[in-house]
Amino acid sequence: MSALRRTDGAGDPLSPRSRRRHDRFLSPLTLRILALNGLSLVILAVGLLFLGRYQDGLVRAELAALTDQARVFAAALGEGAVMPVDDERHALEPEAARSMIRRLTATASVRTRLFAPDGALLADSRALFGPGGPVQIVQLPPADRPDLARRLVYAVYDWIVVRVPDWEDLPPYVERPEQRGGDYPDVVGALAGGASAHAWSGPDQQLVLTAAVPVQRLRQIQGVVMVSRPGADIAAAVRSVRLEVLQVFAGALLVTTLLSLWLAQTIARPIRRLARAADRVRPGHGATSRRRRAEIPDYRHRRDEIGDLSGAVRDMTAALWDRLDAIERFAADVAHELKNPLASLRSAVETAGRIQDPERRARLMAVIEHDVRRLDRLISDISAASRLDAELSRAEPQPVDVARMLATLAEIHAATAEDEPEAPRVAMRAWEGPPLMVPGLEGRLVQVFQNLIANALSFSPPGGEVRLSVQRVAGPDGERAVVRVEDDGPGIPPGKEEAIFERFYTERPAGEGFGQHSGLGLSIARQIVEALGGRLTAANRTDAEGRPLGAVFTVTLSVG
Repeated sequence: MSALRRTDGAGDPLSPRSRRRHDRFLSPLTLRILALNGLSLVILAVGLLFLGRYQDGLVRAELAALTDQARVFAAALGEGAVMPVDDERHALEPEAARSMIRRLTATASVRTRLFAPDGALLADSRALFGPGGPVQIVQLPPADRPDLARRLVYAVYDWIVVRVPDWEDLPPYVERPEQRGGDYPDVVGALAGGASAHAWSGPDQQLVLTAAVPVQRLRQIQGVVMVSRPGADIAAAVRSVRLEVLQVFAGALLVTTLLSLWLAQTIARPIRRLARAADRVRPGHGATSRRRRAEIPDYRHRRDEIGDLSGAVRDMTAALWDRLDAIERFAADVAHELKNPLASLRSAVETAGRIQDPERRARLMAVIEHDVRRLDRLISDISAASRLDAELSRAEPQPVDVARMLATLAEIHAATAEDEPEAPRVAMRAWEGPPLMVPGLEGRLVQVFQNLIANALSFSPPGGEVRLSVQRVAGPDGERAVVRVEDDGPGIPPGKEEAIFERFYTERPAGEGFGQHSGLGLSIARQIVEALGGRLTAANRTDAEGRPLGAVFTVTLSVG
């Protein structure tokens, strides 16, 4: 029983790495986009938790109001609780002061304490004084408690605030069981003749506000009134602002998350589809070349980087399959071309063993030698053609003076043809302009023009001429160098203008021995020219009646 394998939907098994990549619910790119967009909001929300200036403003306003309230209490006590002792002295009456403090603070949410000039506690709005000593009054929390959801929100808020303390830089508020005026800096400051107010950090880091004002009568300090209240109102106001900010933050975070997910999907999903398609682009899965090429998603309509990537992957895949198809055709052509001389060679070798006639044996040996040379030539040309692609892809083009190159080739052929009066000549039309530089590989361009010249010479009649010319032509894509190689031969058979550039295609002049050429020269020339971004075409020169006067090969290269 064969094991089940997970495939990518087209019948191709996915690699473990590809399967892990495709199985992710949130891609790493999606997580990065979410983190980047959410981080700024989180930083803003954490920063707003402090609200330092807002808190300081509330504290200053509350201390000013508390000081004014203390002044009102002190003025009332100075008028109603200070009794004359003699003509020059006055003193506070403790019972009258306590009674007035109870009435003054009945509707106020402050704690009021009265200290004598020696620091003794005379009255406290949170205590009842009697024969058995003071009785402390504890203020109970309000009866109406928030609902469960609000309590949960407040609990979370308090948990966060404890870790982001508001009053950590304030001095601690300490209240001893037996209170003395000297325990409170505000009282000490008021005994010196001025009002004093401070904010303190109370138990559980709760804010406590105090203010002290001297009780005076005829500019004599009879005591000090100190009022205090917890900063619950300030904390509630800050908490309200913070919660409103956090609500806005939550809404913004939700919108940002949704937009980030949408943005990530518009980026990550196409990339994931392209990656999945790239995993499937592997030869040997039984699909036709046409079907394989159609598997790459087309996002070029997006007109963005994803569209550019899609177009590049599609072009790369098409080039890959074109190269594979070319390799497959080349292998088939090589096998076919090698079988012909091998079959002839095998037949000649088998026959030579049975022939006793020396003359016939000599002819067979000549055939064997001819086939061996043909095989050697085929193998050499095939080896050069197979290395050509790799060399062209690795080499960096350099500026080449194409006019000077053609002139040099013409001089070389003229020098070698001096001993053969009937041999066709090579003539170069003089180039009078500045150096005509084209980006290319000098050795390969020499090979191109040598192949074209050799082809033209082989078709030229005795005493004929092969003419080379070059000119600079301006076009919509920039300037081009156009090289023409013309001969006086029979021309190209009708309809074969493209076929002559196919591998192993041979169309030789009458009378030339069979197997003298491999049929790769023109194919290699076009391959080199196209790799350099140029174009190689062939046509016939004709007279007025349309009769061929010879062939002309045109090489077009960009000038740079």
